[in-house]
Formats: sequence, structure tokens, C-alpha cells
Amino acid sequence: MFGNMNMQELGKMLEGMQEQTQKMEEELASKELTVKTGGGLLKVTMSGKGEMIDIDIDDSLMEDKESLQILLIAAINDANKMVEDNKKKSAMGMLGGMNPFGQS
Repeated sequence: MFGNMNMQELGKMLEGMQEQTQKMEEELASKELTVKTGGGLLKVTMSGKGEMIDIDIDDSLMEDKESLQILLIAAINDANKMVEDNKKKSAMGMLGGMNPFGQS
């Protein structure tokens, strides 16, 4: 793959990849992903980096601890999956379509 490439060309290529990675990280940090469960009674928002930003709980759930717990688990799991899928999609775009994660 790198047979005809000299060290200077390789260095430039790596520098370009670092810049793309930094740009991708900045884009992920600014992105917000939201999941709603329970017919909209519970809403979880995370950044593209996977940091919890907000949780909105309808007042009607405050009296039903078990339902609240179930909906929270589902929403957080769904939000985490959405974040991971978004990260993979961003990385795929950066790599120009090569799939380093195998087939999905």
C-alpha cells in the first residue's frame, strides 16, 4: 500500500488524517441526538460524543417509579446506540467509504 510513497508524502497524508479526525470530533461534540420513549413521555438528549445533555420526564411518570425506570433504560440504550451509529457513519465518511468496522 505504501510501496512507492516517500516519508514526506506519508507525513502529509497522516497530517491530513489528523486534521480530518479533529474536525470530525468537533462536529460530533456539537451534534445533539434525541430519543423519545413511552409515546413522548420521556426524552433523552445526548451529544454526538455520548455525553448526556438533557432528560425530560413527563410529570405523569413521577408517580410510577417502575415505568420510569424501564423507560429510562430503554431511552439511554437507544441514545447510546444512536451515538455509536453516528460515530461510525462519521468515520466512514472520513475514510471515504472504507469500512474498518467489518460488515454490519
